[in-house]
Amino acid sequence: MASITQALRTAQSGLLVNQETLNVVANNIANVNTEGYSRKIIKTESQVIVGVGAGVKISDISRNVDEGLLKSIRIELGELNALTIKDNYLSRTQDIFGSPEDNSSISHIMDEFVLALESLSLSPEKSVQQSEVIRRANDIVRQFQDISTTIQELRLQADVEIGEKVTDMNTIVARIDQLNDDIITNSTAGRDVSDLRDQRDSQIDLLSTYIDVRYFYRSDGDVVVFSSGGRTLVDTIPPTITHTAAASVSSTSTHDEGDIAGIYVGNVEARNDITDELRGGQLKGLVELRDQTLPNLQAQLDELAAEMRDAFNQIHNRGVAFPGAQDYTGSKTFVRPTEQTLAFSGNSDTTVTLFDSNGNQTAQTTMRTLIGGASSTISNSASVLQTWLRANGAATATAVVDSSGKFDIDLNTTLVNLAFRDETATTNGSTHQDATINFDANGDAVTDETISGFANFLGLNDFFVDNLAENIYQSNVLVSSFATSASALTFRDSSGTLTGSPLTVAAGLSMTDLATLITNGVTNVTASVITDGSGVRLRVAHDNGASMTVTQASTNTFLTDIGMKQADTRVASTMTVRTDIANQPSKISTGAVLWDAAKGSAGEYFMSTGDNAVIEALSAAFSTSNTFDTAGGLATARLTFSEYTTSIVSENARETDTNKVAGERQRSLSETLQLKSDSTRGVNLDEEMSNLIIFEQAFNASARVIAVIQRMLDALEQAI
Repeated sequence: MASITQALRTAQSGLLVNQETLNVVANNIANVNTEGYSRKIIKTESQVIVGVGAGVKISDISRNVDEGLLKSIRIELGELNALTIKDNYLSRTQDIFGSPEDNSSISHIMDEFVLALESLSLSPEKSVQQSEVIRRANDIVRQFQDISTTIQELRLQADVEIGEKVTDMNTIVARIDQLNDDIITNSTAGRDVSDLRDQRDSQIDLLSTYIDVRYFYRSDGDVVVFSSGGRTLVDTIPPTITHTAAASVSSTSTHDEGDIAGIYVGNVEARNDITDELRGGQLKGLVELRDQTLPNLQAQLDELAAEMRDAFNQIHNRGVAFPGAQDYTGSKTFVRPTEQTLAFSGNSDTTVTLFDSNGNQTAQTTMRTLIGGASSTISNSASVLQTWLRANGAATATAVVDSSGKFDIDLNTTLVNLAFRDETATTNGSTHQDATINFDANGDAVTDETISGFANFLGLNDFFVDNLAENIYQSNVLVSSFATSASALTFRDSSGTLTGSPLTVAAGLSMTDLATLITNGVTNVTASVITDGSGVRLRVAHDNGASMTVTQASTNTFLTDIGMKQADTRVASTMTVRTDIANQPSKISTGAVLWDAAKGSAGEYFMSTGDNAVIEALSAAFSTSNTFDTAGGLATARLTFSEYTTSIVSENARETDTNKVAGERQRSLSETLQLKSDSTRGVNLDEEMSNLIIFEQAFNASARVIAVIQRMLDALEQAI
């Protein structure tokens, strides 16, 4: 009797196991098209009781998954998504500059400006041509502003999208954490967790598209997920990932300087910021766009705008509108004009002349004569000029450094007009050539900056202005390993030398260490190291936005070595045509101070009516090669403005194409790996249908055994 009962139990185990196996096969078939589903395989083993076979039991329901291949797929997915999201933005940057044949392209607008200048050079006195020059100049600066606005809008969009991705990641992390708990709970209770593992794998797959992930499994089935930088994302208690999107972004906004919030894992502390640790995923792509690709494009545009501003202004300052001007306001800011000095280099000098309404000389002197030599403080230069003006027909004239630090001249009369002419010597009628001005920014009798042209140095007759405070200084692009030489740096604003300077800088400091030293050591100054192309720049900014100077001790060379100067960043977004010229085009420099040896007893200066020399030089500037500094990944080069514009467009197109090609290659690799994984983990219908028949037959056989035993038991019962 016992043997028959044992046989019944054995057959029953076969029936139950095959029933469960059929259920698994049915589930496999039902999920043949379910993304992320892995084929389930039941493993069985013989059931032995007291050394005697007692049927069959399920030892495990496993997933047919290649874990090593899955890890590779997730790494490649991270890189693919970084490239894909960048492609979405880069394709939009292609439209910023427009096609060369497009009337709204920056290349076409520059060409139209040159044509307007050429037309004005033929008829300098014509108001129509003057107005056309202003219209075309406004087109250029408006284009610079529009492009800058678009670049910063794209950066802001990228930053906002980072915030959205972080929110999504927190949802995914919470889901993985919950699945971890469910897997542990059900596994402990002996229930099948293979489908839960599939769901968790799908969430890890999804997380890998946002950030580069690594992971490992604990013995209880729990998974710990972390970034390739070692930041834990999922564990027993997962941390919260946070990023506060910026409300606005400008060309000076950087993550390095703290203007843009970091991406924090855990508490919002600098040590928890993973922004610079990202190696893959959409976050990496968005951060690269926001902090590298788009700022590089902005840096290139700022370099173009700044070089155009400087080249154009230098020429425009050589002339003046006929018959001279009755007021001038410089563009350069002097923070300590009573201490800062200008000095004429060599024999160069600047003739100062007053003219009547017909352009005839009424009075004349030179700046060297006024200041009593080659050198003078800025304030004294203004003072002696004022004294001379008042003594020569402009009795109430003022020449001062105003409250904003600008050199300001106002004749306060309509009877005379003022103009400047640089010459190679003090002697009247000397060759017209830009004077070389040595500027001592801190009054230590050491030249800190050299500028060509007296009026250009002061910015008295600039055509393009940006109206920016001189509150940001930055270096040339340096290699990241660049180290300091020993120096003493002084920081000054209108209040005087800032507390903490002169700052002693030891030799061998990294740029990051120097930035920290400056920020911690000098009041109201923040220094940072920002990325530019493949290198870095040291940037120093006044915390209150005030104009300042950054100088070094007389024997030091560090600032010279790194090319420290007032930053050109922001220029493209703020450059405009000077307001009074824009409102009154006749103020364009269509006149120039000329010398006539036959006039008077020993020659005199006069203003020509509609002289075209300056206008022709302005037009020629667009076909003349200028030196463009390294910016945004473009190397130092001597190019025309059009050639540099083409370089910007070409570099952007190259980067877009490179990213697209890399994306296509990465997509192909990811799809190949995914196909290989699917062939392993996916459901094969033919195989499942074959298994269905096998397990159906086994089930029927077990049922038949039970039926036979049942008849045997019935016969035994009847016999008894």
